[in-house]
Amino acid sequence: MLSSWGDGRDRPRPCNVIIYGDVPLRMLDKSDFYRRNHPMTCKSGLALLALAAAPLVAQQPHRMGRDQQMMSHMMQMEQMMAPMMRAMAFTPDHLLARKDSLNLTPQQITQLTALRDAAKTAYDPAAAAAKTHMDALAQALNAASPDTSAVKEHFQEAHAAMGKAHWAMLAAAAQARAVLTDEQRTRVDRWASRTMDHPMEH
Repeated sequence: MLSSWGDGRDRPRPCNVIIYGDVPLRMLDKSDFYRRNHPMTCKSGLALLALAAAPLVAQQPHRMGRDQQMMSHMMQMEQMMAPMMRAMAFTPDHLLARKDSLNLTPQQITQLTALRDAAKTAYDPAAAAAKTHMDALAQALNAASPDTSAVKEHFQEAHAAMGKAHWAMLAAAAQARAVLTDEQRTRVDRWASRTMDHPMEH
C-alpha cells in the first residue's frame, strides 16, 4: 500500500542488523530511519548502548544466553529513545530530501536549509569528538588488562559528545517542525508512526 510519500521509494528500507566491530547487534527496526539519516551518530550510540548493557548481562549469565540478554537490554534502552527517534523524522536534511513529496515552498526550503547548515556547524565537531573517544575506548578495551580509568574517561567523553551531537539534531528537528504546515506535519508524523509501528511494511 502506498502512503502519502509518493510511490514509497523515498522511505528508508528496514535493516535491523548493525555491525559493531565483529559483533552483529540486532536492533529494533523502528529506529531504521534514524540510523540511515545519522549513521555516525547511531553507530556510536549503539556502541555506547552495548557497553552499558554488558555489565547487566554479566550479572545474570545463567538465565539465558549472553547474546539474548545483551539484545534484550539494548532493546529496552532503545525503546526509551523512541520519542527522540520519532522527532528525528523532522530533521532539516530529512525534510529537504523529501521536498517534492512534501511540496515544500521555496521559502520553506530556504528556512530548512539555514537550519540544516546551523545544525551541521554544531553537530560535526561533536560527532568527530565522539568518534575519537569511541576509537580510544575500543582500543583501551582491547588491551590484555584494560585500564578502567582510561575506559571510564573515554566512555564519559564519548557520552557527552554524543549528547551534544544528538541535541544539535533534536533542536534542529524541533525548529524544522515549526516551519511545516499542519498538513505537512501530519504527513511526516503519519510516516514516522508507520515506520516505527510496522517496520517490515516499509
